[in-house]
Amino acid sequence: MKFNELGLHSVLTEKCGQMGFVEPTPIQQKAIPAVMAGTDLIACAETGTGKTAAFLLPILHRLLNGQKGPGTRVLVLSPTRELANQTEEACRKLAPKGITCTAIIGGSGYKRQMDSLRAGANVVIATPGRLLDLMTQGAADFRRLTTLVLDEADRMLDMGFLPSIKRIVKALPEDRQTLFFSATMSGEVERIAYSMLREPEVVEIGPRGRASGLIEQSAYPVAPNSKMVLLLELLEKEELERVLVFTRTKRGADRLAHVLEKRSHSSNRIHGDRSQSQRDAALRAFKAGKTNVLVATDVAARGIDIDSVQHVINYDIPEAPEDYVHRIGRTGRAGNKGRAITIFTLAEEHSMRAIERLTGEKVARIIHPEHSLGFPAADMRTTADKGTPKRTFRSFGSRRRRAR
Repeated sequence: MKFNELGLHSVLTEKCGQMGFVEPTPIQQKAIPAVMAGTDLIACAETGTGKTAAFLLPILHRLLNGQKGPGTRVLVLSPTRELANQTEEACRKLAPKGITCTAIIGGSGYKRQMDSLRAGANVVIATPGRLLDLMTQGAADFRRLTTLVLDEADRMLDMGFLPSIKRIVKALPEDRQTLFFSATMSGEVERIAYSMLREPEVVEIGPRGRASGLIEQSAYPVAPNSKMVLLLELLEKEELERVLVFTRTKRGADRLAHVLEKRSHSSNRIHGDRSQSQRDAALRAFKAGKTNVLVATDVAARGIDIDSVQHVINYDIPEAPEDYVHRIGRTGRAGNKGRAITIFTLAEEHSMRAIERLTGEKVARIIHPEHSLGFPAADMRTTADKGTPKRTFRSFGSRRRRAR
């Protein structure tokens, strides 16, 4: 199927051609016609499969076919500033002349954002906190709004935005189209979605919570004091390039970035305590290849769309298994292959098992000769990885149970 077979406005298919989009992805094939028809929708698909275009293209189509004009017609809610900026950038590239869009996010100046809201930008992409702040100041007018999108809906609700979202939704016209898009969708989030939507169509591409098949996953069980040593060894001996490293805390990200700089690695970091200008600068440098390692907390797991990210390393296991899917989904995007590595301690084995239950796949355990947990040689088998002998577990959990 080609984009021009989906019934999109010719201006949009031309835009797709200019951007190198030829064939729609599976989520785009199923979601675009549903959104164009005006139905409410719950759409779930793995990361890197083009969900942003899956809602932007049909929304812009509807604006071109009868909904164009002054006033805010579309509101997209995003959990992070990075994702909101990324969506605005995509909207600006796809939107025909005469359709305006703006990002409303924390960490940026109020005046420009208030001016764009009062001017009636057609498409508003916002984080809930800043939007609610400006709404209380009377800057937003949603009386002509026709479409609400909750992008990465599960993350938004996990981050505690539900009260803010309810207040925002209450201020919107009841007669609207509502769209939920995410890579993971828990039962609780789905129940909340159904409370906001009217007879939604459900589109799922692949099992929920499944990581992209283009990502090679592996995990290193190590002693707690070996984490940093192993990370440095992976970066240096395997010559990894364009690496995104996830930590669980902001302090951990700062500490890790400091160590990397001391070891002459070109690196930077993004987390919630950094200013928006610092976060933007770090992302720009990473995209441009000026830094080859970006250390981030989960604030970036839903907001980095860089096709050339080759490796994702989980220096800390995420608190929620769903976040693992979103983290590693920063690689293996747009048809490119990627590699995801997790470094975990014996105490974190239960978290690894929870991740495997969610994704439905076993993650290969790799034993490093110098940083292993001391399992006897009988518990391991030798494999080859890039010509370097490695030892991997046959069954990490089952060996532990027998050892007890």
